[in-house]
Amino acid sequence: MASHRRPKQPSRTRVTVLTTAAAAAVALSSQAANAAPSEKPSKDEVKAKVDKLYEEAEQATEKYNGAKEKQEKLQKEISTIQDNVARGQEELNDLRDGLGSMASAQYRSGGIDPSLQLFLSADPDNYLDKASTLDQLSGQQVEALKKIQVKQRDLAQQRSEASEKLKDLSATRTELGKKKKEVQGKLSSAQKLLNTLTAQEKAALQEEEQRANRTSERQVLTGGSSTPASGRAAAAFAAAQSKIGTPYVYGATGPSSFDCSGLTSWAYAQAGVGIPRTSQAQTGAGTRISSMSDLQVGDLVFFFSDLHHVGLYAGNGQVLHAPRTGTNVRYESMGTIGGPFMFGVRV
Repeated sequence: MASHRRPKQPSRTRVTVLTTAAAAAVALSSQAANAAPSEKPSKDEVKAKVDKLYEEAEQATEKYNGAKEKQEKLQKEISTIQDNVARGQEELNDLRDGLGSMASAQYRSGGIDPSLQLFLSADPDNYLDKASTLDQLSGQQVEALKKIQVKQRDLAQQRSEASEKLKDLSATRTELGKKKKEVQGKLSSAQKLLNTLTAQEKAALQEEEQRANRTSERQVLTGGSSTPASGRAAAAFAAAQSKIGTPYVYGATGPSSFDCSGLTSWAYAQAGVGIPRTSQAQTGAGTRISSMSDLQVGDLVFFFSDLHHVGLYAGNGQVLHAPRTGTNVRYESMGTIGGPFMFGVRV
């Protein structure tokens, strides 16, 4: 006889769980279907973000330049000290040899003074400070001992100074590496953003920039309201003009590429004037000009509250400068730099 047992029904709890899970899956599926796709940033939004990254990269670049300049200065100072120590050691050896010769002669003539004999195998400082010892030596020997003492102290001081500078150099190299990494990180982020643009959007940005460049150049060439440069300022400005179209490269000082302060320091060097390497340091290179109306062609002009950007005043509200990565040395309206004009400096 066939079995007619009823099949086992699922428990109420399991039915509830399955129903809830199915409902949740349907809801998520519906939300995913109805959700708007993430919007791609517009060309102008990308440009704004890229410009901000370039500004931050330039801030880091000027700090990088300062660390690099400090490193080079320390290396020169350490080299000079080490050369002086080497020469001083030779002079000390000669002084000791001379005193040894005196001792030898004294020995041959009848014996060597015990205090001098003791000195020859120890530090003279312990004996020069004792009058009783000096009384037992000849005037010539005392003079030789004093010279050796002074030379030993000088060498000890110089060696200590070199040691401190070597520590400073090590810290500066570490800072230099960090700043270089920071600059490269900002530039890499900017490039990734630019890579999200289509070829057409990139071309549009380039055209906008070229149009702005042409407008600035036309204003410089046709304007006549600004005081012309003279003397060394004129020579520096002419040197910078000869580099229009040269690419911006962070840390570069010319002649085939520049960053902002690299261009200004190079330009004035061509005019026979040495000014500091970084934009912040260049603020002290001459007389400060507070009003834009008082600027003359060739004056240094500084932007942003931390003074991380500098160029040469080109007249009629224009600046000749190395703007940022991805651009070339060019004229630009001072109103479009991206940061406020702070003041000028007449070198």
